[in-house]
This record gives sequence, C-alpha cells and structure tokens, in this order.
Amino acid sequence: MAEPVEHIAPVALGPRVAELIADGGHFVMLVGLDERSVGGDGLAIEAVVATQSGLARLRAQLPLTNPSYPTMSRMVPAAHWDEREAKDLLGIVPIGHPDPRRLVLHEQWPSGYAPLRKDVPVDRQPALGDHHFVPFEVHGEGVYQLPVGPIHAGVIEPGHFRFSAIGERVLHLDARLFFVHRGLEKLVEGRTFARALPIVERACGVCTVTHALAYAQAVESLTRTTIPDRARWARVLLAELERLYNHVGDLGNMCAGVGFQPAISRLGWLRERLLQLNDALTGHRYLTGIVAPGGLAADLSPDGLAILPAALDDIGAELAAAVRSIIRSEGVMDRFQGTGLVGPAEARTLGALGVAARASGLLLDLRADRPYAAYGELDVSTTVFHGGDVAARFHVRAQEAHEALRLVREVLHEMPDGPFRAPLAAVPATGASEVAGVEGPRGASWLWLRAGPDGTIDRLRLRSASFANWPVVAAAVPGNLVPDFPLINKSFELCYACTDR
Repeated sequence: MAEPVEHIAPVALGPRVAELIADGGHFVMLVGLDERSVGGDGLAIEAVVATQSGLARLRAQLPLTNPSYPTMSRMVPAAHWDEREAKDLLGIVPIGHPDPRRLVLHEQWPSGYAPLRKDVPVDRQPALGDHHFVPFEVHGEGVYQLPVGPIHAGVIEPGHFRFSAIGERVLHLDARLFFVHRGLEKLVEGRTFARALPIVERACGVCTVTHALAYAQAVESLTRTTIPDRARWARVLLAELERLYNHVGDLGNMCAGVGFQPAISRLGWLRERLLQLNDALTGHRYLTGIVAPGGLAADLSPDGLAILPAALDDIGAELAAAVRSIIRSEGVMDRFQGTGLVGPAEARTLGALGVAARASGLLLDLRADRPYAAYGELDVSTTVFHGGDVAARFHVRAQEAHEALRLVREVLHEMPDGPFRAPLAAVPATGASEVAGVEGPRGASWLWLRAGPDGTIDRLRLRSASFANWPVVAAAVPGNLVPDFPLINKSFELCYACTDR
C-alpha cells in the first residue's frame, strides 16, 4: 500500500524533515512536481524520509508565479543536490541554498528554461548561450587550481574535477557532472509502463537490474499486482549476480588505483566469467531485458541455471585467493589504509548509501531494512566496517561479494517452479503515486512514480545511489594528496550515467 502523503506548509518542510532524521530517519529523496497535469494549478516539492515505521512523504504546494520555499539543505545536507536539480529542471527555488550554482543544466542553458514543466515539449531545443562555468576556488598564498576532465583517458565517462591544493595536499574538490544528461525523466512522460521500462533500465549500463526492479516494484504497487513466487526468488538471484560482478570488478578497479597489476588481471578475468554466466542465464551479459513489471520478461535459462553452482564455486575460491593476495601486499594496504576518510557522522549527514555508508559504520541495507522480492525469506548478513577509509570500503566489498555468492546458492536451492510473470491487475488512478527502493551494488536506488491517464506515466524520478554518494566523494578527498584521488574515486566507484540520467 502507498504511504499517505502529508501536505505541509513550505516553511515547515525543512524543519519537519530534519526532525524525522534526528529521530533516526534517513533522507530518501526530494521530488519536484508540476501539479497541473493532475488537476492542480501550480508546482510542488515532495520530500521522502525512511523512518522505522515506513516512508514519510511530505509535500508542499507552491504557486506557479513564485515557486520557492526555504531551503532544507542547511538543516539536511543530504538534500543539497536534490534541491539544485529541482531548481534547474522545474524552476523551484530553494531560498538560502548554500550553493545556488547550476547542477544539471550547465551555464550555457538559457535562464528560465525548466524542461520538466508540463508546458515544455520534450523536443524543444532552446538556443544555447556562451556563459562559462565559474568554479568554486580556494584562494590564498600558495594555493593553486588543478582542473581534471571532463574528458579523460580511456573510456571513463565525463566529469570535471577541480582541485584547490597547496603542494600535493588537496584543500577542496569541486566536482561537476551532468555532461551527459539525457533527460530520461522527461522522455518517459506519457509513455505506457511497458514502453518506459527500457528507458529506465538503461539509466545505467551496470545497474540494470537495480533500476528495472525499483521501477517494476513501483508499477506493481500502483497496479496492485502480486507477482509469482518464482519471479520473487529469481529477482533476488539476478540482483545478487549484478552485485557480484560489480563488486568483483570494483575490487579490481581499486587495485588499478595503485597499479597492482596481478590483482587487476585476476579480478578482471573473474568479472568476465561472471558476465558470461549472466549471458548464459538471461541472454544478456549485463542482465538487461529480464526484469519487467509483473515478474520477469522471460524465464531463466535451464541450461544457465544448471551450470551456475559449479561455476560459482570455482569463482568463489578464486575470488578468495585474489583478495588474500591483495591483503597480504603491504604496499597495497599501506595505500588503502587511512586514505579517503569519511567518518560516521559525516557519512550520515551527507546521506551516504551502500558500501560508502557501511564502510563508515552505518548499518543501512534495504534488503534487511525494507525487504522486497524474496529477501524477507532469506537471512541477509550486512557487512559493516568502521574505518571509513579506502581499506574499509575494500573489505566491505570483498565480504559482500562472498555474501552474494552464498545468497545465490540459497536461492538456487529454494526457487520454485511455476509461472514467471503475472499480468498487471489494474489501471491506476490518475495522480496515484508510489515510491520504491532497491539495494543495488552502490547502495539504495529510489524511484518515485506517479500515474497519468490510462496506465501512462505522469512523473518519474530516479535517485540512484551514485547520485546520493557523489557529494560524499567530494568530502572524502580534502586532506589527501592529489595522486590519491584516483584511488579514492575508485573506492566509491560511482556511475556517471545514472547520476546524470
């Protein structure tokens, strides 16, 4: 059932969200809304907070002529990027925001252009200006600026990082993303649930199950659809396989941050073997096109299921050996330990999720906190470290990879036969909305979905774990050396694509 929406005065929104978080809640997302498509006459802003009793949804109505409210970012720093995004895309102004610069629409976009408003066509292309980016810079004797990106060597996605430093020591990092913003949330408006799925699923190439599953769960809640047991268990299997190949690859990428070639090659080959298993099981190396509203788009391959147990046993043994070789390398661990520190208070304040949160001592895991699919019938062991450094993030990933292997084996033993998909049970009422979350490889990705007429989408917002964690990366870098940045960045290993969308 959908959590009720509490309507609240704009001036009370920030204090109420801060109160819920002080009581043990966790910030989920902020969603900007154009209410005119569902019978309203203005805009709105909705804050979602996860509490011990469920999701609190707080919505403030804003007039179309002056859609503004007192910023909540000074009380709830985790909402910092959400508020800037709503300002860029809907013209909703958070008065008093500590960083009023643009986030999503860079400076060349014209003033007043708010693409997520309902009266702005999806194919409108305004004339671009020649305004230039003004970075945040630290000034003082001996301080210099080191710009990196947005174009990088290799195939890494675009991001601009500007370091203010003295010598090799970083004083401040200004991270600028959204160079490949694709407007996915605008593209899905007016589409049926089925036609929107491929767009949502492709928000990111390596989080396809995570995002498709969050979307499917939101659609299923809106339509009151119960999925078959086989699909519930299969979704856990797919989600853990996605977690596994990501964690294995990310462990190798962390070694790349210090040039430890033996582990890079060894873990890269393990990741390739996992991608081949994905292909044998679903027909796609990155598990695209398998999760769908109502269950699965197709059943899992019997041949793929048959080869999984023995293959995963071999991979598990090789993974354990690779991890041991890294831990026993004093040179590698010396670089990992004490680098990129994020303390528990800072992680909680900034809204860290996933590996980033658990490596800083925060026990956050949607699989245990708000079980979905068949996770409620499994004993999920959540790994927590308290170091808050690169080493802690390495150990969390390594243990979670082995836990994913264990969960996959258990699912293979428990997964029943039977149908793999159910038809959607009903057409939701126009204006009905749902929020769904899935614990992906980088943390909880949340999806907010509102129905339009005749089973179409009126508004969708995807807040990926990468979007939530990028400000944490910027906070982890100051105090470290400039050459430590690639290692710190790889220890979070966030996606650019599902941040930009």
